[in-house]
Amino acid sequence: MISHSQNKLLWNDYSSYIKDIFGVRVQKISVNAGFTCPNRDNLKGEGGCIYCTNKSFSPFYCSPEISIVGQLQKGISFFSEKYKSQKYLAYFQAFTNTYANIDILKKLYYEALSVDGVEGLVIATRPDCINKEILSLLSKIADNKYVSIEFGAESTNDETLKFINRGHTYQQTINAVELTKSFGINCGLHLILGLPGENEDDFYRHAENISKLPLNTLKVHQMQVLKNTRLAKIYYSQPDLFIDLSLENYIRIIINFLELLNPRIIIDRFTSESPKDMLIYPNWGGKKNFEVAHLVNSEMKKINSYQGKKYKNEIL
Repeated sequence: MISHSQNKLLWNDYSSYIKDIFGVRVQKISVNAGFTCPNRDNLKGEGGCIYCTNKSFSPFYCSPEISIVGQLQKGISFFSEKYKSQKYLAYFQAFTNTYANIDILKKLYYEALSVDGVEGLVIATRPDCINKEILSLLSKIADNKYVSIEFGAESTNDETLKFINRGHTYQQTINAVELTKSFGINCGLHLILGLPGENEDDFYRHAENISKLPLNTLKVHQMQVLKNTRLAKIYYSQPDLFIDLSLENYIRIIINFLELLNPRIIIDRFTSESPKDMLIYPNWGGKKNFEVAHLVNSEMKKINSYQGKKYKNEIL
């Protein structure tokens, strides 16, 4: 149950959730293990998603030329200067981090866990790149360490998924989440608001659809048009496909989205932050996730809003 006191965030927030588990602040350290994606290597497509450029979210220490251990040690060294008391999660972030032979996955995951201070794994992947063999491996790891899988759903609309070249359906997302939870593994979802061709009604249907899933966490953020992507070409040639993603309008959309969302789902973040020199649209002046979260919370207080306010539980 969410506490709606004056000093409390008006949604189920990730920082509180993860601190409750570990008792201290926890920092994710991104890892690039050199994976690719099935819609990049011609298995299901080529060129990746129309918005994708991995450079937009890779930290300076995150490179496949550096070993897993080396990347984690560099990341820990950087963050340990800021926060003296904290633990770390190895965040396999770049591309599809279950897209390899099981022996390779086992080697990489255990290599990450061998680093002092790393207490678990967060693994970003696609819903069409998970199976019982991988989940069996991760469930064994989860006996002693924290494990969470984040599936890139991006949309619950199959027409949108086809347009952005995802190469999977929303039904595959449902299947992946339910299979993961059957192994007792923490499960998260990633969703983008503002994809071309979608409108506010679509966003709110996303909230209602994912509220039915056995999710632990959700990352939701604004669509970003970045330079040198196919999305950028679409943005310039078909601007009518894009909604108003001004910061003011996005905050209003997020609040409406949260009100419809199952209150037990934990919100990891509201925004994505890309380098200014890569970003075409929307331009929010470099605002960080915590700044946007503060604005969202302030506005929610003004209008007596909170996560799940309009949530309809269909289970009688």
